[in-house]
Amino acid sequence: MINLMRAPSLTALTCSGCPRRCWGVGLRSKPVNFSHRYGIKRLHFQLIMKKSVILVAIFALFTSALLAQEPGSVKKVPLAQPEIDRIIKKFTENEGRFRSALGEYNFSRKAIVQTIGMGGQVTGEFRRDSEMIISPSGPRMEKIQFAPIPTLTEITVTAEDLEDLGGVNPFALDPANASQYNFAYVGKERIDELDLFVFDVTPKVMPDPKKTKLRLFTGRIWVDDTDLMIVKTRGKAVPEWKNNRFPVVETYRENIDGKYWFPTYVYSDDELVFEKGLSVHLRMKVNYKDYKLAHTEVRIIAEEDVKDESNTKPTPKPTPTPKDPE
Repeated sequence: MINLMRAPSLTALTCSGCPRRCWGVGLRSKPVNFSHRYGIKRLHFQLIMKKSVILVAIFALFTSALLAQEPGSVKKVPLAQPEIDRIIKKFTENEGRFRSALGEYNFSRKAIVQTIGMGGQVTGEFRRDSEMIISPSGPRMEKIQFAPIPTLTEITVTAEDLEDLGGVNPFALDPANASQYNFAYVGKERIDELDLFVFDVTPKVMPDPKKTKLRLFTGRIWVDDTDLMIVKTRGKAVPEWKNNRFPVVETYRENIDGKYWFPTYVYSDDELVFEKGLSVHLRMKVNYKDYKLAHTEVRIIAEEDVKDESNTKPTPKPTPTPKDPE
Protein backbone atom coordinates (compact mmCIF):
# COMPACT_ATOMS: atom_id res chain seq x y z
CA MET A 1 0.00 0.00 0.00
CA ILE A 2 0.95 3.64 -0.24
CA ASN A 3 1.20 4.89 3.29
CA LEU A 4 0.98 8.31 4.83
CA MET A 5 4.40 9.04 6.24
CA ARG A 6 5.02 9.73 9.90
CA ALA A 7 8.28 11.50 9.08
CA PRO A 8 9.89 12.83 5.89
CA SER A 9 12.56 10.11 5.80
CA LEU A 10 12.92 8.16 2.56
CA THR A 11 12.89 4.39 2.40
CA ALA A 12 14.75 2.20 -0.06
CA LEU A 13 12.84 0.82 -3.03
CA THR A 14 12.76 -2.81 -4.06
CA CYS A 15 11.77 -4.30 -7.41
CA SER A 16 8.56 -6.27 -7.67
CA GLY A 17 8.99 -9.94 -8.36
CA CYS A 18 5.84 -10.81 -10.21
CA PRO A 19 2.58 -9.30 -11.48
CA ARG A 20 -0.17 -8.74 -8.97
CA ARG A 21 -3.82 -9.23 -9.82
CA CYS A 22 -5.16 -6.22 -8.00
CA TRP A 23 -6.41 -3.01 -9.48
CA GLY A 24 -6.22 0.56 -8.28
CA VAL A 25 -4.02 2.36 -5.77
CA GLY A 26 -4.56 2.80 -2.07
CA LEU A 27 -3.43 5.33 0.49
CA ARG A 28 -3.47 4.10 4.04
CA SER A 29 -3.43 6.66 6.83
CA LYS A 30 -1.49 6.21 10.03
CA PRO A 31 -2.09 7.82 13.42
CA VAL A 32 -0.02 11.01 13.50
CA ASN A 33 0.50 13.26 16.51
CA PHE A 34 0.17 16.57 14.70
CA SER A 35 0.46 18.58 17.91
CA HIS A 36 3.86 17.00 18.58
CA ARG A 37 5.10 16.94 15.03
CA TYR A 38 4.14 20.44 14.00
CA GLY A 39 4.08 22.18 17.37
CA ILE A 40 0.42 23.19 16.97
CA LYS A 41 -1.85 23.58 19.94
CA ARG A 42 -4.77 21.15 20.05
CA LEU A 43 -7.49 23.84 19.87
CA HIS A 44 -5.83 25.60 16.96
CA PHE A 45 -5.39 22.28 15.16
CA GLN A 46 -9.09 21.45 15.61
CA LEU A 47 -10.06 24.78 14.06
CA ILE A 48 -7.79 24.10 11.11
CA MET A 49 -9.30 20.65 10.65
CA LYS A 50 -12.84 22.08 10.66
CA LYS A 51 -11.83 24.57 7.96
CA SER A 52 -10.22 21.76 6.00
CA VAL A 53 -13.44 19.72 6.12
CA ILE A 54 -15.44 22.72 4.90
CA LEU A 55 -12.99 23.31 2.02
CA VAL A 56 -13.15 19.65 1.03
CA ALA A 57 -16.97 19.74 1.05
CA ILE A 58 -16.98 22.88 -1.11
CA PHE A 59 -14.53 21.26 -3.50
CA ALA A 60 -16.71 18.15 -3.78
CA LEU A 61 -19.84 20.22 -4.46
CA PHE A 62 -18.03 22.29 -7.06
CA THR A 63 -16.72 19.19 -8.81
CA SER A 64 -20.17 17.58 -8.85
CA ALA A 65 -21.73 20.75 -10.28
CA LEU A 66 -19.03 20.99 -12.93
CA LEU A 67 -19.57 17.40 -14.02
CA ALA A 68 -23.32 17.92 -14.12
CA GLN A 69 -22.88 20.87 -16.48
CA GLU A 70 -20.82 18.91 -19.00
CA PRO A 71 -22.91 18.07 -22.07
CA GLY A 72 -23.54 14.36 -22.26
CA SER A 73 -22.19 12.72 -25.40
CA VAL A 74 -23.65 9.28 -24.68
CA LYS A 75 -26.65 8.63 -26.88
CA LYS A 76 -29.50 6.38 -25.83
CA VAL A 77 -29.45 3.55 -28.38
CA PRO A 78 -31.86 0.79 -27.32
CA LEU A 79 -30.61 -2.81 -27.32
CA ALA A 80 -32.49 -6.01 -26.58
CA GLN A 81 -31.45 -7.73 -23.36
CA PRO A 82 -30.15 -10.87 -25.17
CA GLU A 83 -27.87 -8.62 -27.26
CA ILE A 84 -26.64 -6.81 -24.14
CA ASP A 85 -25.90 -10.15 -22.50
CA ARG A 86 -23.99 -11.28 -25.60
CA ILE A 87 -21.85 -8.12 -25.62
CA ILE A 88 -21.03 -8.47 -21.91
CA LYS A 89 -20.10 -12.12 -22.31
CA LYS A 90 -17.84 -11.36 -25.26
CA PHE A 91 -15.89 -8.45 -23.81
CA THR A 92 -15.33 -10.23 -20.49
CA GLU A 93 -13.95 -13.21 -22.44
CA ASN A 94 -11.70 -10.84 -24.37
CA GLU A 95 -10.36 -9.44 -21.10
CA GLY A 96 -9.15 -12.92 -20.23
CA ARG A 97 -7.43 -13.24 -23.61
CA PHE A 98 -5.67 -9.90 -23.15
CA ARG A 99 -4.46 -10.76 -19.67
CA SER A 100 -2.91 -13.92 -21.05
CA ALA A 101 -1.51 -12.21 -24.16
CA LEU A 102 0.12 -9.41 -22.17
CA GLY A 103 2.25 -12.04 -20.50
CA GLU A 104 3.91 -12.65 -23.88
CA TYR A 105 4.90 -9.02 -24.51
CA ASN A 106 7.79 -6.83 -23.48
CA PHE A 107 7.04 -3.13 -23.02
CA SER A 108 8.30 0.10 -21.49
CA ARG A 109 6.62 1.87 -18.60
CA LYS A 110 7.09 5.39 -17.24
CA ALA A 111 5.33 6.05 -13.94
CA ILE A 112 5.08 9.37 -12.11
CA VAL A 113 3.23 9.87 -8.81
CA GLN A 114 2.96 13.37 -7.36
CA THR A 115 1.39 15.05 -4.38
CA ILE A 116 -0.11 18.49 -5.02
CA GLY A 117 -0.27 21.40 -2.59
CA MET A 118 -3.08 23.85 -1.89
CA GLY A 119 -1.79 26.26 -4.53
CA GLY A 120 -1.47 23.59 -7.20
CA GLN A 121 2.28 23.23 -6.82
CA VAL A 122 3.99 19.83 -6.80
CA THR A 123 5.03 19.05 -3.22
CA GLY A 124 6.64 15.69 -3.88
CA GLU A 125 7.30 13.22 -6.67
CA PHE A 126 8.03 9.57 -7.25
CA ARG A 127 9.26 8.52 -10.70
CA ARG A 128 10.22 5.14 -12.10
CA ASP A 129 11.05 4.41 -15.75
CA SER A 130 11.36 0.71 -16.53
CA GLU A 131 11.47 -1.92 -19.21
CA MET A 132 9.25 -4.89 -18.44
CA ILE A 133 11.05 -7.84 -19.98
CA ILE A 134 10.17 -11.53 -20.12
CA SER A 135 13.28 -13.60 -19.52
CA PRO A 136 14.06 -16.72 -21.57
CA SER A 137 13.23 -18.80 -18.48
CA GLY A 138 9.73 -17.34 -18.31
CA PRO A 139 9.30 -14.85 -15.42
CA ARG A 140 8.86 -11.17 -16.15
CA MET A 141 11.66 -8.90 -14.96
CA GLU A 142 11.72 -5.16 -14.40
CA LYS A 143 14.80 -3.40 -15.75
CA ILE A 144 14.89 0.03 -14.13
CA GLN A 145 16.09 2.75 -16.49
CA PHE A 146 15.61 5.84 -14.32
CA ALA A 147 14.54 6.13 -10.68
CA PRO A 148 15.60 9.32 -8.88
CA ILE A 149 15.30 9.57 -5.12
CA PRO A 150 11.63 10.22 -4.26
CA THR A 151 10.79 13.61 -2.79
CA LEU A 152 7.40 12.60 -1.40
CA THR A 153 6.80 13.64 2.21
CA GLU A 154 3.09 12.82 2.65
CA ILE A 155 3.01 9.31 1.19
CA THR A 156 5.39 6.51 0.32
CA VAL A 157 5.32 4.44 -2.86
CA THR A 158 6.69 0.92 -3.18
CA ALA A 159 7.42 -1.12 -6.30
CA GLU A 160 4.35 -3.23 -5.52
CA ASP A 161 2.19 -0.10 -5.47
CA LEU A 162 3.06 0.47 -9.12
CA GLU A 163 1.21 -2.73 -9.94
CA ASP A 164 -1.84 -1.24 -8.23
CA LEU A 165 -1.31 1.98 -10.15
CA GLY A 166 -1.64 0.08 -13.41
CA GLY A 167 1.62 -1.81 -13.72
CA VAL A 168 2.12 -5.20 -15.31
CA ASN A 169 -1.58 -6.05 -15.27
CA PRO A 170 -3.60 -2.82 -15.56
CA PHE A 171 -6.94 -4.33 -16.57
CA ALA A 172 -10.02 -3.17 -14.71
CA LEU A 173 -12.10 -6.35 -14.90
CA ASP A 174 -10.98 -9.81 -13.93
CA PRO A 175 -13.00 -12.37 -15.93
CA ALA A 176 -12.90 -14.69 -12.94
CA ASN A 177 -14.96 -12.10 -11.04
CA ALA A 178 -17.37 -11.20 -13.86
CA SER A 179 -20.29 -12.88 -12.09
CA GLN A 180 -19.83 -10.52 -9.13
CA TYR A 181 -20.66 -7.41 -11.19
CA ASN A 182 -23.78 -5.62 -12.34
CA PHE A 183 -23.37 -4.29 -15.89
CA ALA A 184 -25.78 -1.47 -16.76
CA TYR A 185 -25.94 -0.58 -20.44
CA VAL A 186 -25.92 3.24 -20.77
CA GLY A 187 -25.88 3.80 -24.54
CA LYS A 188 -23.36 4.55 -27.28
CA GLU A 189 -20.68 7.19 -27.61
CA ARG A 190 -18.37 8.13 -30.46
CA ILE A 191 -14.79 8.93 -29.46
CA ASP A 192 -12.54 9.99 -32.32
CA GLU A 193 -13.41 7.46 -35.03
CA LEU A 194 -14.63 4.72 -32.72
CA ASP A 195 -18.26 3.84 -32.01
CA LEU A 196 -18.42 2.51 -28.47
CA PHE A 197 -20.91 0.81 -26.19
CA VAL A 198 -20.92 2.38 -22.72
CA PHE A 199 -21.52 0.35 -19.55
CA ASP A 200 -21.59 1.31 -15.88
CA VAL A 201 -20.05 -1.38 -13.70
CA THR A 202 -20.75 -1.93 -9.99
CA PRO A 203 -20.19 -4.87 -7.62
CA LYS A 204 -23.29 -6.87 -6.77
CA VAL A 205 -22.08 -7.22 -3.19
CA MET A 206 -19.40 -5.01 -1.68
CA PRO A 207 -16.57 -7.16 -0.28
CA ASP A 208 -15.95 -6.89 3.44
CA PRO A 209 -12.35 -5.63 3.88
CA LYS A 210 -12.21 -7.29 7.29
CA LYS A 211 -12.85 -10.72 5.78
CA THR A 212 -11.25 -10.63 2.33
CA LYS A 213 -8.53 -8.90 0.34
CA LEU A 214 -10.61 -9.05 -2.83
CA ARG A 215 -10.72 -5.80 -4.80
CA LEU A 216 -13.37 -5.08 -7.37
CA PHE A 217 -13.88 -2.31 -9.92
CA THR A 218 -16.59 0.31 -9.93
CA GLY A 219 -16.92 2.85 -12.71
CA ARG A 220 -17.55 3.06 -16.45
CA ILE A 221 -16.15 1.13 -19.42
CA TRP A 222 -16.22 1.81 -23.17
CA VAL A 223 -16.41 -1.17 -25.54
CA ASP A 224 -15.68 -1.11 -29.29
CA ASP A 225 -18.94 -2.00 -31.05
CA THR A 226 -17.18 -4.08 -33.73
CA ASP A 227 -14.49 -6.03 -31.87
CA LEU A 228 -16.38 -6.00 -28.55
CA MET A 229 -13.18 -5.12 -26.73
CA ILE A 230 -12.74 -2.63 -23.90
CA VAL A 231 -10.83 0.42 -25.15
CA LYS A 232 -11.24 2.80 -22.21
CA THR A 233 -12.07 2.60 -18.51
CA ARG A 234 -12.66 5.12 -15.75
CA GLY A 235 -13.22 4.07 -12.18
CA LYS A 236 -11.67 2.99 -8.92
CA ALA A 237 -11.05 0.01 -6.72
CA VAL A 238 -13.37 -0.97 -3.88
CA PRO A 239 -13.94 -1.58 -1.02
CA GLU A 240 -12.59 1.44 0.80
CA TRP A 241 -12.42 1.78 4.56
CA LYS A 242 -11.50 4.42 7.08
CA ASN A 243 -7.73 4.21 6.62
CA ASN A 244 -7.64 3.24 2.97
CA ARG A 245 -8.75 5.21 -0.09
CA PHE A 246 -8.44 4.71 -3.84
CA PRO A 247 -8.35 7.38 -6.56
CA VAL A 248 -10.43 7.44 -9.72
CA VAL A 249 -8.19 6.22 -12.56
CA GLU A 250 -8.76 6.73 -16.28
CA THR A 251 -7.12 4.25 -18.66
CA TYR A 252 -6.80 4.49 -22.44
CA ARG A 253 -5.90 1.51 -24.58
CA GLU A 254 -4.39 1.18 -28.03
CA ASN A 255 -4.76 -1.53 -30.64
CA ILE A 256 -1.55 -3.59 -30.75
CA ASP A 257 -0.71 -5.95 -33.60
CA GLY A 258 -4.22 -5.51 -34.95
CA LYS A 259 -5.80 -7.77 -32.33
CA TYR A 260 -5.09 -6.68 -28.73
CA TRP A 261 -6.14 -3.51 -26.91
CA PHE A 262 -3.34 -2.86 -24.41
CA PRO A 263 -3.13 0.11 -22.01
CA THR A 264 -0.96 2.98 -23.23
CA TYR A 265 -1.94 5.85 -20.92
CA VAL A 266 -3.21 5.90 -17.34
CA TYR A 267 -4.09 9.11 -15.52
CA SER A 268 -5.47 10.11 -12.15
CA ASP A 269 -5.95 13.48 -10.44
CA ASP A 270 -7.93 12.96 -7.29
CA GLU A 271 -8.37 14.24 -3.74
CA LEU A 272 -8.35 11.41 -1.22
CA VAL A 273 -10.07 12.30 2.06
CA PHE A 274 -9.37 10.25 5.17
CA GLU A 275 -10.71 10.34 8.70
CA LYS A 276 -10.89 13.66 10.54
CA GLY A 277 -10.70 15.62 7.28
CA LEU A 278 -7.11 14.64 6.47
CA SER A 279 -6.68 14.73 2.70
CA VAL A 280 -4.01 14.12 0.08
CA HIS A 281 -4.17 15.47 -3.47
CA LEU A 282 -2.68 12.76 -5.69
CA ARG A 283 -1.73 13.03 -9.35
CA MET A 284 -0.51 10.02 -11.29
CA LYS A 285 0.55 9.35 -14.89
CA VAL A 286 1.66 6.03 -16.33
CA ASN A 287 2.71 5.66 -19.96
CA TYR A 288 3.21 2.34 -21.77
CA LYS A 289 4.87 1.95 -25.14
CA ASP A 290 7.05 -0.30 -27.33
CA TYR A 291 4.91 -3.41 -26.99
CA LYS A 292 6.81 -6.27 -28.63
CA LEU A 293 6.40 -10.03 -28.52
CA ALA A 294 9.03 -11.46 -26.22
CA HIS A 295 9.48 -14.72 -28.14
CA THR A 296 8.72 -15.14 -31.82
CA GLU A 297 8.68 -18.28 -33.88
CA VAL A 298 10.63 -18.44 -37.16
CA ARG A 299 8.62 -19.98 -39.99
CA ILE A 300 9.67 -20.62 -43.60
CA ILE A 301 6.87 -19.80 -46.02
CA ALA A 302 6.48 -19.59 -49.76
CA GLU A 303 6.40 -16.31 -51.67
CA GLU A 304 2.73 -16.85 -52.51
CA ASP A 305 1.92 -17.14 -48.82
CA VAL A 306 3.63 -13.82 -48.16
CA LYS A 307 1.45 -12.13 -50.78
CA ASP A 308 -1.69 -13.71 -49.34
CA GLU A 309 -0.80 -12.64 -45.81
CA SER A 310 -0.04 -9.09 -46.93
CA ASN A 311 -3.52 -8.88 -48.44
CA THR A 312 -5.21 -10.11 -45.26
CA LYS A 313 -3.21 -8.03 -42.79
CA PRO A 314 -5.59 -6.40 -40.30
CA THR A 315 -6.09 -2.67 -40.60
CA PRO A 316 -5.06 -0.80 -37.43
CA LYS A 317 -7.98 0.90 -35.71
CA PRO A 318 -7.84 4.42 -34.30
CA THR A 319 -7.21 4.91 -30.62
CA PRO A 320 -9.27 7.13 -28.30
CA THR A 321 -7.29 10.31 -27.71
CA PRO A 322 -6.74 11.08 -24.01
CA LYS A 323 -7.89 14.52 -22.95
CA ASP A 324 -5.13 16.81 -21.77
CA PRO A 325 -5.49 17.43 -18.03
CA GLU A 326 -6.44 20.98 -17.27
